[in-house]
Amino acid sequence: MREKLKPIIEKVHAREILDSRGFPTVEVEITASGHKGISAVPSGASTGEFEALELRDGDTKRFHGKGVLKAVSNVINNFGPALIGKDASNQKEIDDLLINIDGTSNKSTFGANASLGISMACSVVSAAFYNKPIYNYLNPKSNIMPIPMINVLNGGMHADNGSDLQEIMLFPHGAKKFKHALQMGSEVFHCLKKELKDQGMSTTIGDEGGFAPTLHSNDHAIELLLNSIEKAGFNVGRDISLALDVAASSFYKDNKYHLKVDGSILDTDGMIRFYEQLITKYPIVSIEDGLDENDWEGWSIMNEVLGSKIQIVGDDLTVTNPHKLQKAIEQSSINSILIKLNQIGTVSETIEAIQLAKSNDMNYIISHRSGETEDTFISDLSVAMGGGQIKTGSVCRTDRTAKYNRLLRIEEEIENSRLCNSLSFIK
Repeated sequence: MREKLKPIIEKVHAREILDSRGFPTVEVEITASGHKGISAVPSGASTGEFEALELRDGDTKRFHGKGVLKAVSNVINNFGPALIGKDASNQKEIDDLLINIDGTSNKSTFGANASLGISMACSVVSAAFYNKPIYNYLNPKSNIMPIPMINVLNGGMHADNGSDLQEIMLFPHGAKKFKHALQMGSEVFHCLKKELKDQGMSTTIGDEGGFAPTLHSNDHAIELLLNSIEKAGFNVGRDISLALDVAASSFYKDNKYHLKVDGSILDTDGMIRFYEQLITKYPIVSIEDGLDENDWEGWSIMNEVLGSKIQIVGDDLTVTNPHKLQKAIEQSSINSILIKLNQIGTVSETIEAIQLAKSNDMNYIISHRSGETEDTFISDLSVAMGGGQIKTGSVCRTDRTAKYNRLLRIEEEIENSRLCNSLSFIK
């Protein structure tokens, strides 16, 4: 009988491809019982200090040292032989094998980009073997479509100018279906583009597809966007609210936060007051990485002050690591975690972090990276995990829209699909 058959790994291959920023990344191809699964690994620009290691060649003669031929070789020569004959659908066993072969807590021997490529490709080939979409293979009961966090203004490390805030995102929670949420985001995006042009400002886009104009202040960025929401015909706060990714670690030095655009130098209490003023003044419902990744005491205070009003998201603080997340839970540092596969390096560990968040009534957001590919695995993962939120960039650049377009197809496939409506921070 077919159901007794398993996708047994026959061949493991990898290659060096380019990501959305023109840097190399790893693509893995696994053949199992005559079926093929391909995955491409993303790469971050604003990376947390405690993320799993992304292995680069360091040879300045190729790609300015950013080649990944070592990681490609590790997939083929170090992991590959141990995988032949294994059941690709036994995800935990595969991932544990990868972890044990590497032998380090941060995947530094052979690279998280090598292990993640294999881990994802095993899910992909298993779904193909069982003739199921990836989301359904991972969770047959899934029907919750995520609300997209649509990045429309870039700053920080994702743009050469713009605000101190790395991402200012639309959160179209007033939509009834995912396709409507995406439509709302697109209409506001184009209104914002016209607004920028009318004011003689740049419409250059940053790494994740958002605009990166030179701005007078951080408030100026937010007000531009709110104006565009209204011009697009939507109600601010009822149809669309805002979400911020501050990436505060990127401007933290000498125990202070240096806001370049506003010309401010703030301590932890000052940053928390800054956010308190913002959420009082504007319809902001989520703040990610509001403080430095090592400012644990500050995070607990920020969550105590603001956590009952908005979503406090840990990214660099927790790096999709169950151990880091457990510490954040014990210290009441956050009420939501950002989930990035390549921060931890395997699908199993990613799901473990999600399950830990769920068991502690914490929100979780499936996220892309600034260096992306046309791979759409995270779209399926966001539906399978049912967390109701996805962060995958703007509504331009194919590396971003590929994820959104995949979600449009998934929404059509699931007869009883519905957009998430159970987020407590949405009034």
